[in-house]
Amino acid sequence: MHVEKISLPGSGEWNEDALVDNEQLHLFGVLDGATSLHPFRGPNNETGGYLASQVIKQYLESLQAEDVADLDLKQLVVQANIRLREKMEAAGIHTSDKGALWTSSLALIRIEDNYIDYAQVGDCMIVAVYQDGSLRTISRDQVAHIDLESKHIWEQGIENGIVKREDLWELVKPIILQNKSKMNTMAGYSVMSGEPHLAEFIEYGRINRIQLKSLLLVTDGLFPHTERGGEPIDVIQELTTSITNSTLAGYADWLFNLELDDKDCLRYPRFKVSDDKTGIWIQFE
Repeated sequence: MHVEKISLPGSGEWNEDALVDNEQLHLFGVLDGATSLHPFRGPNNETGGYLASQVIKQYLESLQAEDVADLDLKQLVVQANIRLREKMEAAGIHTSDKGALWTSSLALIRIEDNYIDYAQVGDCMIVAVYQDGSLRTISRDQVAHIDLESKHIWEQGIENGIVKREDLWELVKPIILQNKSKMNTMAGYSVMSGEPHLAEFIEYGRINRIQLKSLLLVTDGLFPHTERGGEPIDVIQELTTSITNSTLAGYADWLFNLELDDKDCLRYPRFKVSDDKTGIWIQFE
């Protein structure tokens, strides 16, 4: 088994992504933290998004075999979510206020001899590639429908003559703030936020390893961009094919360069010049 891992900062102050690597348990994952609406800084000026992904990472990497003997991945995610809530409460966060919560998406797998267990929250993605070259998207981007409205407003702003990313951001910011109120509700999306009812929105399951060639776990910062006015692309197909034909690091470098050539996010509408990029590419021998 060959494992390639990257976690690269985007254009923000902190890399709010994190990578889970617990080799003893064959437990791997990616996390994408998101900063709370109410400003918060940790003792070293960390954002809430950074702290969220790090709390979850540290919990999952601390686990020993005896800790997980009777627990499935869903239960591990629930326990990590409890740890997140405890850390927020210790920091004085009012956990009843959605706008104050530190949050993170997650994609997590555990590799066994004959099968793979998985759990997913938010927009981190898991893709399986088989010996015949076919792709199977294991997870669902649960945030895509939420982002769609904001991206439409962004594109309308460009069509109306706005040419600076900062001005476009101010245009969509109210919608993005409003969407935070929909965390872990039927009207919104799932996210690790310390809220107990996350447990009802975790997606999880098992696939077998018959003919399984490789697995890809990514945060959304690695998603390829759709060109404004262009034909919609199959994000997972393009992403996985590009990494298969290159490397995880090589693909990320190409994407960074594309983003730097479009700093105002006009050609490829998006909310950040470059988002944090974290991925794990596992190839089975």
